[in-house]
Parts: sequence; C-alpha cells; structure tokens
Amino acid sequence: MLRLLLLTTLASSIKVSHCTATISSMALKSVDFEVFGRVQGVFFRKYTKQQADKLGLRGWCMNTSRGTVQGQMQGPSDKVDSMMQWLKTTGSPSSKIDKAEFTHNKDLSDYTFQSFDIRRDD
Repeated sequence: MLRLLLLTTLASSIKVSHCTATISSMALKSVDFEVFGRVQGVFFRKYTKQQADKLGLRGWCMNTSRGTVQGQMQGPSDKVDSMMQWLKTTGSPSSKIDKAEFTHNKDLSDYTFQSFDIRRDD
C-alpha cells in the first residue's frame, strides 16, 4: 500500500512539473532589437523574416538610416530566446554582425501583431 501511495505521489509530481514547464515555454514575450555591422544590402531582413516565420514569431524589422536593422519580435519565450541568439550570431549568409542589442523585454498577455513583416524605409 505504501509503495502504491509513493508511486501515485511521484506520478502526480511529474505531471505537475511537466505542465509547468509547458506553460512557461508558452508564455508570450516581446523584445525590441537592433543589429549592428554589415546588415544592410545582404538580405538580412529577408533572412530575419524567414527565421521568425520558422519559429512562429510575430513582429517586424526594418533598415535604419544608421546602417542597422531594428525591429520587434513577439512569441513564446523560448522561441524569442532562440531568435535573439540567431540575431547575435547568424543573420544572413553575407552579413557580418558586430553586435545585437535587445531592449524592452516584457511579458505579453496576447500578440499585438498578426505576422512578422519587413517594413520599408520611408
């Protein structure tokens, strides 16, 4: 009887921790970004959109007059973290990333964008 009670308690504990992990990875996060280096004229925005779409993220990116690419991304916390790493280290094949800055990291209750878009220069 004691063995059955221990097994039942252990099984309940595993289910709770699994559900908690699933919920935390589904928590939505929003982060603004700016990437510095050779990131214009090398299809950086195109590859950024492809990677964001692959990860299921929403938001936007655009070239700036300072020669950087900036944007905002929203999605599950673990996917946003993956995209942050990609923006710091990978980018497009011809890009050379010097640094990436991330600001306004905040939790979201719901998306404010429908998709991930490339915004054109004004």
